[in-house]
Amino acid sequence: MPPLILNPLPFLLLALLCLSCFSLGFSLYRDTQILLRVKNSQIVDKNDSLKDWVPNGYHNPCNWTGINCDARNQSVVSVDLTSTGIQGGFPFGFCRIRTLQNLTLAQNSLGDIILPRPLALCSHLRLLDLSGNLFVGGLPEFLSDFSELRLLNLSYNNFTGDIPASFGRFPRLSVLCLYSNLLNGTIPPFLGNLSELTRLDLSYNPFKPGPLPSELGNLSKLEVMIIRNANIAGDLPDSIGKLVSLKNLDLSTNSLSGKIPDGISGLRNVEQIELYENLLSGELPQGLSNLSSLRRLDLSLNSLTGKLPDNICALLLTSLHLNDNFLEGEIPASLASNPNLEELHLFNNSFTGKLPEDLGRNSELMALDVSTNDFIDELPRYLCQRNKLQRLITFKNRFSGALPEQFGECHSLYYVRIEDNQLSGNVPPKFWGLPRLQLLRMDNNRFEGMLSPSISDVWELEKLILSRNRFSGHLPVEICELHKLEALDISLNRFTGEVPSCITGLRKLQTLRMQENMFTGDIPSKMSSWADLTELNLSHNRLSGTIPPELGSLPDLTYLDLAVNLLTGEIPAELTKLKLNQFNVSFNKLYGKVPAAFDHQLYLSSLLGNTDLCSPDLKSLPPCSKSRPLSLIAVIILAACAVLLVGSLLWFIKSKSFGFGDKYKRAYKTSTFQRIEFNEEDIVPFLTSENHIGSGSSGRVYRVKLKTGETVAVKKLWGGTEKEETESVFKSEVETLGQIRHANIVKLLFSCSADDLRILVYEYVENGSLADVLHGEKCEQLMDWSKRFSIAVGAAQGLAYLHHDCVPPILHRDVKSNNILLDQEFRPLVADFGLAKTLQRVVTEGAAPMSRIAGSHGYIAPEYAYTLKVTEKSDVYSFGVVLMELVTGKRPNDPSFGENNDLVKWITESALSCPEGGSGNVEGGWNNLAHVIDPRLDRSTCDYQEVDMVLNVALLCTSGFPINRPSMRRVVELLKEYKVSRPKT
Repeated sequence: MPPLILNPLPFLLLALLCLSCFSLGFSLYRDTQILLRVKNSQIVDKNDSLKDWVPNGYHNPCNWTGINCDARNQSVVSVDLTSTGIQGGFPFGFCRIRTLQNLTLAQNSLGDIILPRPLALCSHLRLLDLSGNLFVGGLPEFLSDFSELRLLNLSYNNFTGDIPASFGRFPRLSVLCLYSNLLNGTIPPFLGNLSELTRLDLSYNPFKPGPLPSELGNLSKLEVMIIRNANIAGDLPDSIGKLVSLKNLDLSTNSLSGKIPDGISGLRNVEQIELYENLLSGELPQGLSNLSSLRRLDLSLNSLTGKLPDNICALLLTSLHLNDNFLEGEIPASLASNPNLEELHLFNNSFTGKLPEDLGRNSELMALDVSTNDFIDELPRYLCQRNKLQRLITFKNRFSGALPEQFGECHSLYYVRIEDNQLSGNVPPKFWGLPRLQLLRMDNNRFEGMLSPSISDVWELEKLILSRNRFSGHLPVEICELHKLEALDISLNRFTGEVPSCITGLRKLQTLRMQENMFTGDIPSKMSSWADLTELNLSHNRLSGTIPPELGSLPDLTYLDLAVNLLTGEIPAELTKLKLNQFNVSFNKLYGKVPAAFDHQLYLSSLLGNTDLCSPDLKSLPPCSKSRPLSLIAVIILAACAVLLVGSLLWFIKSKSFGFGDKYKRAYKTSTFQRIEFNEEDIVPFLTSENHIGSGSSGRVYRVKLKTGETVAVKKLWGGTEKEETESVFKSEVETLGQIRHANIVKLLFSCSADDLRILVYEYVENGSLADVLHGEKCEQLMDWSKRFSIAVGAAQGLAYLHHDCVPPILHRDVKSNNILLDQEFRPLVADFGLAKTLQRVVTEGAAPMSRIAGSHGYIAPEYAYTLKVTEKSDVYSFGVVLMELVTGKRPNDPSFGENNDLVKWITESALSCPEGGSGNVEGGWNNLAHVIDPRLDRSTCDYQEVDMVLNVALLCTSGFPINRPSMRRVVELLKEYKVSRPKT
């Protein structure tokens, strides 16, 4: 029998298979140990985000949080710990996993300097993303071994200095993002060596002013170049045209000057060009017409001149922004043939002639803004042909003719400003009932006809401005159904009939202007719903009857004009309760004695023309008739009463001054500013430790419950050695809050002073200060973004009132979240006027030394440090910081910012996002705000575009140059107009 010969091949294959399995198992075991070692020694996981990183019997980490494995090779290829809240230094230990390709640690709290030697362990990586952390020092040096790196994102950190030369030696790098750091060197030419680069973002860095290196034109594969707000100066290099693959070019908000080079015509694949807010001049280059793929062009806020080339209109533009230049001439008719055009913004130029007749006929036009030009003739009738038009803005032109009938079918419209033109004729009846309208301004035209009852269908309308037209007929009662209406201005028209009594039911109404019409009848009297009304002007009509005393109960009314009517009766004493900046009842048929509060030379012109009004003090008015001489008996009785009264008064003062027994009582000086039912005896005894609720820079605050059941807040100012400063704070609060009333300013009810005591009594605000809620245990009550946005708008309105509606204007000088109180409905109330001054006093006392810095650390405008002068723009800066607090939930000097950094710097450096893909425009990066937005916010309530808008307003407010900051009135407009302009779902 022959010997049995076994085939060794199966055994060999089995051995190799076992060896391979052992090798794979050992590899995963080793990777598991590396991951656990990094978790335990190199990072801090306070949020317990990596709680599933624990040893298991299989030594398989592939199902752990943030770990991704290659299924075929069973090896760890990716670690992604984005937004897990980890802390510590750069965890280089992850790179000991030799199969690791992608390391993403974005949006955490990692920090410190990244050293070259530990970083060298990561040379095999293809993707490294450390964005949104707290790294400092210079950018890390990369050794030559980094030959595989494709994506490098170090954005949103605190890196400083130059970009190292090693950044020009990545042979395969396709994405480089360094935006929002503190890089202060120059943009280096060697970046032009990155031959595989497809995306470059260096935005929001304080580079040294200098040109854009021409060598960047060598990046033939580059698709996205974003270098916004980076101090680029000088001419745009002609080599920019060599970027033949470029799709998105954004060099906005820099100092580029000179002409746009003709070489730009080489960008044959470009879809978006953003060069707005530079110093570019000259005419638009003809080469723009060669960019056949161009969809969005924004050259606004430059100094461009000349005419709009006809051939540019043949492009596939969806959005054209040329506003704020010096462009002139007519708009080419061919623009109307573009089927892609969605947005056309040409405002603030010198364009003339007609708009193309077919504009909007061939495209789904959504926004048209040609305001502040010199256009003439009729508005194009087809602007809303596709029923997509949302914003129609044509104010300050010379448009004429009637409003096209087709506009009555434009149900998509929600924002219309066609004021300051020469439009005429009747408004199409259906136009009055467009259901989505939120803002409608048609003032200063030549419209006529009646206001249609269909206005009741415009449930979302907040502002209706029709002044300076020729409208006539009765004001329809259907206007009372506009329950969101905040401003109604129908002044200088030809309206007749009575003022609808139901108009007092418009609870949100703040401004009502009906002057210079022909209204008759009585003024509506049931006004209890007008809690927010600040301005009422019914002058120059034919109103009769008496002045309703109920006007005196309107808490926020500061402007009242009833002049030139047929009103009779006496001036109601209730009006003296109002804190009016404007008061006028002249030229009516009023009679009787002028109330004492108006019996002053200041109000004389407001009282003239009422022949039967009398005054004991105003010489221009007849004196009031004297009573008959009293009889001798009456004189004796009155004298006896007077003696008795004086004696009682002297006894009372003595008892108050020296007390009964051994108990000392002060002699108080009191003032009341509202209707109250208490005095100092109901307050002072309750200023005890049990009622103490807080302390501030100027004193302690107590909560006192009165006998009436009402609760008030009492501030007892500090005494002792700071008596002069305490008196200054006391006088400031009384002089400011005692004279003003506004829905968003805390009400001062009562003041009381003695030799060693100064107290101020305010309305009690249930939810404390914004700082208490935002940074304290009650923050869960501000999880809803809409609440925070309402607080922003309300606080802005309060400050705007101080700056613009008070005479003289008032500067708060200590705007901060601690001084914004929140009532039961979270309505904001600006408070603590201890440092406030009128602008007049600031001017006259500007050279005088101050006893202490006006303001609070973190909120003080930078110019104050070296000028020691405050203006209304100082308040604007402080309010910008408050806006940033509302968005981020962080304090102005949060420890997480690091040394020598604050909230303003952090937000300024975090103003843009850099997603891995997408077009790179702002509209594409909302979700990248995640590391800025307060993580406690309910994200389902966040409108990221609204959040971004608030941040943009905050950045404007905190500009380093006061002249660049908007006024508070403009801040209110920016916040509210955005809300109006957004379609509601």
